[in-house]
Amino acid sequence: MALIHWAPFREVENLQREMNQLFDTLAPSGSNRPGNTPFMPVAEIHETPETVQIKVELPGMEAKDLDVQVMAEAVSISGERKAEKRIESNGVVRSEFRYGKFERVIPLPVRVHNDQVKAEYKDGILSLSIPKVEAEKNKIVKVNLG
Repeated sequence: MALIHWAPFREVENLQREMNQLFDTLAPSGSNRPGNTPFMPVAEIHETPETVQIKVELPGMEAKDLDVQVMAEAVSISGERKAEKRIESNGVVRSEFRYGKFERVIPLPVRVHNDQVKAEYKDGILSLSIPKVEAEKNKIVKVNLG
């Protein structure tokens, strides 16, 4: 019987390689890896009796690089977050920032006046105040029980 040297870390490396191959078959472009995930801004929506308030985090972007469109039922925000060019001569650069083109469509809970939007972009936060259509402000629905 031959003795085989067991290297537990080699087994872990083999398992990791097999898992990476499995994930690569599920997403061939490698889009499941953290460095390849596109930038997607997060949003917060707040509804008042008169308006729909939307805040979107867009850090590191300028207002001129954004395209904001408000329709009666949704808000579309698109743009591109451009990567910074860095040259590192004495080591490896690791970045967890997300870059690239994005488009975020946010459905609105009610119909709005899309021609009366108030917008502000300050400190990487886009704030939209969109007035509701008059019929939506005073809308009361009677619910029949049985």
